[in-house]
Amino acid sequence: MQDKRHTMYPTCADVTVVDILRACTNKKQPLPFFSTSVPAGFPSPAADEFAESFLDLNDFMIKHPASTFYVRVEGESMRDAGILAGDMLVVDRSLTPTHGRIIVAFLDGEFTVKRLLIEEDAVYLSPENSNYSPIKIKPESVFQVWGVVTYVIHKP
Repeated sequence: MQDKRHTMYPTCADVTVVDILRACTNKKQPLPFFSTSVPAGFPSPAADEFAESFLDLNDFMIKHPASTFYVRVEGESMRDAGILAGDMLVVDRSLTPTHGRIIVAFLDGEFTVKRLLIEEDAVYLSPENSNYSPIKIKPESVFQVWGVVTYVIHKP
């Protein structure tokens, strides 16, 4: 897919969608799963003893394979929600978008990632970075919720 980096709304320096890839769930990739939590402090030499089962991340993160996509994003407006430039999002198009969910939206010909805020008299796409302002959806806007973000994948 071509690189589509662009600034949609210069006033909010949006998180924009760079790539959209269909989730592939036909190939199983089970990995060892530790049923005990791992402390962030000192390492445990007995960790191998706790590998009780296997986990396929596709089974864990993808509930609706036919409607799930991976989306790569760029931008800083969602950083306080843990979404950073270059991250991959798992997006489920079959889920109903509700107030407070993070969504991928199509607004006036462009994709963006924002938190959906539904009020009695208005709908907003809200960034998660105090340096940017929410976008009010106007009646004349071409607006569609493309999908609901279910997971964020990024390197530490």
